[in-house]
Amino acid sequence: MTAPDERFPRPRALRDRLSRRPRLSPNQGPQLPLPEPRTPPDDEAWFTYLGAGEEIVWSDALTGLLGRPPAGGEQSQQILARHVHVDDHAKALGAITRAWTTREPVRTTVRLMRDDGGWFDVDCRLEPIVGPESTVVGMHGTLRDVSARERARREVARLSRRGETVQASVVERDPATGLLTRARFADEVDRAQRRGGGAVLVVRVEPDRAEGAGAGRHADLLQRAAGVLEGLARPDDLLGRAGPNEIAVLLAGASWVMARRQADLFVEALRSQPFVLPDAWLRARVWAGLVRFRAGGEADSHDLLIDAEQAWRQARDADRPLTLVADPVPARDRQGTYRDRVAAALGTDRFTLFAQPILELQTNRVLRHELLLRVLDEGDHPQSPEQVLQVAERLDTIYDIDLWVVERAMQLAAERTDLCVQINLSGRSVGDPRLTAEVENLIERYAVNPEQLTFEITETALIGNLSEARSFADRIRDLGCQLALDDFGSGYASFRYLRLFPIDLVKIDGEYVVDLVRNPEDQVLVRALVQVCQAYGIHTVAEYVQDEATLRMLREFGVDFVQGYLIGRPAPVEELRPAHRLRRSNLQ
Repeated sequence: MTAPDERFPRPRALRDRLSRRPRLSPNQGPQLPLPEPRTPPDDEAWFTYLGAGEEIVWSDALTGLLGRPPAGGEQSQQILARHVHVDDHAKALGAITRAWTTREPVRTTVRLMRDDGGWFDVDCRLEPIVGPESTVVGMHGTLRDVSARERARREVARLSRRGETVQASVVERDPATGLLTRARFADEVDRAQRRGGGAVLVVRVEPDRAEGAGAGRHADLLQRAAGVLEGLARPDDLLGRAGPNEIAVLLAGASWVMARRQADLFVEALRSQPFVLPDAWLRARVWAGLVRFRAGGEADSHDLLIDAEQAWRQARDADRPLTLVADPVPARDRQGTYRDRVAAALGTDRFTLFAQPILELQTNRVLRHELLLRVLDEGDHPQSPEQVLQVAERLDTIYDIDLWVVERAMQLAAERTDLCVQINLSGRSVGDPRLTAEVENLIERYAVNPEQLTFEITETALIGNLSEARSFADRIRDLGCQLALDDFGSGYASFRYLRLFPIDLVKIDGEYVVDLVRNPEDQVLVRALVQVCQAYGIHTVAEYVQDEATLRMLREFGVDFVQGYLIGRPAPVEELRPAHRLRRSNLQ
């Protein structure tokens, strides 16, 4: 422990008085009579400090706690640095200063360091020693080990923080309908399969009138259709959103006869129900596919959803309300069917590309665009490709889609030499040995400057062959392209990919950015991710930036690029404009 001397701040008058009194040396007694401090019990941990000569003594009990006696010749600051936990230095010094300047006892709790490197908690009472001239000439401290109490207090605080920062449930719901997301619905199907049999129903719902049936009307219709099905469902039935216009129903434990009756009821109710939307009323076109499953079957939840989706398409093509699938489709047939669907979509231009701007914070200019795949529905409205890509990756049919995107990106880069584009690739394609050769051929064919290209892989993606993926990464960087890691912080790969691949750019998962200003835990995480990337020599991009307060905080954290609705929404690539600066209000 220590006390303020000329190296620590004191009131000027007190400092002057102390400077005029005789100095003490460790071998001298006090030249002025000092009051004798009380004699503490032998088993009490205590210390006494005299400012003159920096003299300090402490009890055998304190020696036992610290693991060493006081060292001769140590200055007060050295004693503080050696024996007080570094995080408590300011707290201890503040308590000593208050006791010294107010001449009143002060209590504080600090951590002291043992000689073996460990530490313990003490309650410390500091009593100033006042000399004949009413000046403080030293300090007496008594200490009590309270490690058990403080450990319990810290554990309570830790559990409280954990309760505040851990998501209350893994059940995720679709924001538009309130239904389970496709991933969480699949989890429930897996659970039902372990318990016994049942069936999965997927219902496709579309407006009966095509005129003006945009994406908003589709969403409103699906929400109301979900309400109808929830009213008809049994207590044990579960509903989820399987796709943009699809509702899935889990009929756990239902016999095949009961499942068929329930499916007929659902479809008939939706077909006969008039739906009142905010701007119109209409009836719905409805088709459904029902697949039975048994306990221990080879088809898992994702396979069952794929089979049910294929069944409703068969119902639509045959102009009937429902297709029944008594047993899941064999795996090879399922893959072949989906491969044909992908080929048909590519051949009929059912895929299209959108672009979203990415702002560089140093220059406040949009220097990059991320290319985003969209799937056109029957009304030529662009939809999220998430469902299509998940199924395609699962059934190993994703390569053709990725190659289509890469070629369209090359064409765009060749036409717009001022444009830098970021191209998303699936994990399976990155690990496919064919991809490297195709990229080289396309760069040569379209005479693209490789520096315009950045290839993104998703942290959550399952890379099929790490050796091939590393070869691809090394080769595209040799060509002059860059490599980005998307959704960083959200997946199982964690920091492993930063060491496995020559990553140039990391995109921080938007889940940690969207509520950044109001969420201290997200702030800690984002700041830490930025610091790690800076240490690795990697640029950072923050996604989902929607307001200027978030933008300012990301600037403070040292993020290099930002992306989100504040910067610009995704738009068809045909609408791309030259690079521009962010408006002035966002520069501040």
